[in-house]
Amino acid sequence: MTEKIIRSKFSIIGAIALVLVVVGVIFVTANNSTVEATETPPDEQATEASENETDAKTEDEATEEDEEAPVPVEVTEITTGTISAYITATANLVPEDDVKVLAEAEGRVEDLKVEEGDYVKKGQILAALVRDDAEIALNKVKLKETNARLAFERAEETSDQGLISAEAFDTAKMEHEVARQEVAEAEWRLSKTVIRSPFSGRVTERFISRGQHLRMGDELFTVADFDPLVARIYLPERDVIDLNEGRNVRISLAAGADLEFEGRIRQISPVVDTATGTVKVTVEAVRPPREVRPGAFVKIDIVRESKAAALLLPRESVIRELRSAHVFVAEDGQAVKRAVQLGLEEGELVEAVSGVDAGDQVIVAGQGGLDEGQKVKVL
Repeated sequence: MTEKIIRSKFSIIGAIALVLVVVGVIFVTANNSTVEATETPPDEQATEASENETDAKTEDEATEEDEEAPVPVEVTEITTGTISAYITATANLVPEDDVKVLAEAEGRVEDLKVEEGDYVKKGQILAALVRDDAEIALNKVKLKETNARLAFERAEETSDQGLISAEAFDTAKMEHEVARQEVAEAEWRLSKTVIRSPFSGRVTERFISRGQHLRMGDELFTVADFDPLVARIYLPERDVIDLNEGRNVRISLAAGADLEFEGRIRQISPVVDTATGTVKVTVEAVRPPREVRPGAFVKIDIVRESKAAALLLPRESVIRELRSAHVFVAEDGQAVKRAVQLGLEEGELVEAVSGVDAGDQVIVAGQGGLDEGQKVKVL
């Protein structure tokens, strides 16, 4: 009994001690906070508060200035002018007369008279073959023809006297005629040992060399007449309905887009190709520049429709969407969004059918991220 009483007293004493320790810790902590607050001078506290307030104000002003800063843009004035829609096709510009000269006699090349690039006239000698064999053959048939002619003359005399049958006379006559044809053939073969140009033009290719043995049909030269140069294009049937021969066209060199020259439609095929549904149109170049060589790849533009006094927009000003388009116009320092209806397009210009007026300052650079009513600064 006495031990239990003693244990209870110790428990009570321990609990009281723990409470005193906790109260002491709380008291010390409170005193330290009070001392720190007391050690900070009132002036410094006010300065810190003022600085914090100034910083907050500066950040707000900066944010406000950023939001109101105008967007730099470039503008151009909408003007009026003529704009056209074109039918466009591509082709090679080639000589109308461009042929390969072939060997018409067998023999060895003795002499070359021209080189690639040379201008030649019709009938001018291009090359010559050795003539010995052809001359010998000609002399043989000439002797044969002489004998046949003398025999025929004797037959005529005896026939008049009734000393020769009609059958013998006909045979002598036929042999003489055959001999004459053989002479003509030998003369023709001798003439073919000299290769001549079929027409006036330029030698564009040479396939033979001096001393080379030729056979009938071998390719010798290519001769082309550069005047005129033509392009043959193939257009859908619907595009040629309103076309007519003699219409002017625009031709531009693909290798140099700035090099343009005139052309005209010379011929429209009277038939439609059933396999492709297209019609062949032959275009002739009119006085092409020297820089244009035969075989050049060109673009041909044929006017399909033209409008005068159309409102012209720079292509870069138009922002296209799925089924609509719009531009931004600078008005009183603000970007105004205008929905536009587009018409014909030519090069870097687009026709505005509605939505803008002549003289409007349309934005051509910097409009990508603009919003309606946003401030802009014209550079």
